Amino acid sequence: MTSTSERVHWAYHLLAIATILVWGTTFSSTKVLLNRGLSPSEIMLFRFIIAYVCVWPFCYKRLFASSLTDELWMLSLGVTGGSLYFLSENTALSYSTSANVALIICVTPLLTTLLSFIIYKEKITNHFLLASFIALLGVSLVLLNGNFALKINPLGDVLAICAALSWAVYSVVLRFISKRYSTLFITRKVFFYGMLTMLPFAFGRNETVDYLRTLTEPIVLLNILFLGLLASLGCFFSWNLALKKLGPVRVSNYMYLQPIVSLACSVAILHERLTVVAVIGCLFILLGLWLAEKRQKTSENGKNPKIVDS
Repeated sequence: MTSTSERVHWAYHLLAIATILVWGTTFSSTKVLLNRGLSPSEIMLFRFIIAYVCVWPFCYKRLFASSLTDELWMLSLGVTGGSLYFLSENTALSYSTSANVALIICVTPLLTTLLSFIIYKEKITNHFLLASFIALLGVSLVLLNGNFALKINPLGDVLAICAALSWAVYSVVLRFISKRYSTLFITRKVFFYGMLTMLPFAFGRNETVDYLRTLTEPIVLLNILFLGLLASLGCFFSWNLALKKLGPVRVSNYMYLQPIVSLACSVAILHERLTVVAVIGCLFILLGLWLAEKRQKTSENGKNPKIVDS
C-alpha cells in the first residue's frame, strides 16, 4: 500500500514531467513569434515581463532577500536560468543546427551531476552513469531521426555548451538558496533579474519594429501569453518546486524527455517523418530514466530523508 509521503514524493516527479511536456512545445510558439518579426531576446524579455507582473499579486510583501549576499545569489539565478541561458541557446541556433544544439543541451543533467558532486559531494555511481549514457544515446537517436549527419560548428556548439552549463549552475545554486526562501519568492527574483539583464540585448536592433501593432495581433498575443503565463510563470515555479523537493540531479534527468515531446509535436503538427530509429531512441530514453530512478529509490530504502522547507 502506498503511503501518503510516497504519493507526495511522486507528485513532484509528475510536476517535473508536466513542466518538461510544456517546455517541449515552446519551440513552436517561439517559431511563430520569430516569423512575426520579434527577436529571440525580445521574446524572452516579453515573456519574463508578463510572468513577473503576474507573480506580484501572490508574492509582494517581501522585496529583497535577507542579505546582500543572498540578493547576489538571486541575481546569479536570474542570469544563469534566464538571460545567459536563453541568449546562449538562441545564438547557438544561429550558428549550428538545431539537432546539434538540442543534443548538447541534453548534456545538462550530466553537468548538473558533476557540479553536485564537486559542490555537495554527491556520490556518482557507475549505475547512474550507465543510465545517463543510455538516456543520452536515446536522445541522439531521437534528434537524428534516421539522419546520421552532424555538422560541427565550433562557435555554435561552444555557445550550446555554455547554455547547458548555465542551466546546470542554476540548478545547483537553486538547491542551496531554496533552503532559506520560498519557491514563489525565488521565482519572482529569477524573472526580475532575468529581464533586467536581458534589457541591453532586447532593443539593440537597427530596424524599427512596431511593437504595438505586432503584439496586438491575435496569434502573437496568444503565443506571448502562453510563453509568459504557462511556460514561464507556471513552469519555472513548478520546476523550482520539484527541484527543491527532489534535488537537482533527479529533476534534471527529466530534461532527457524534451526531445520526445518535440518529436511528438513535429509528427502531429508539422507531419514530419517518424523513423524506427527515433522510436528506438524514445525507448532508450525511457529505459535510462527508469534505471536512474530505480537505483535512486533503492539507495533510499531504509532511510528517512528529511525535506527542508522554507
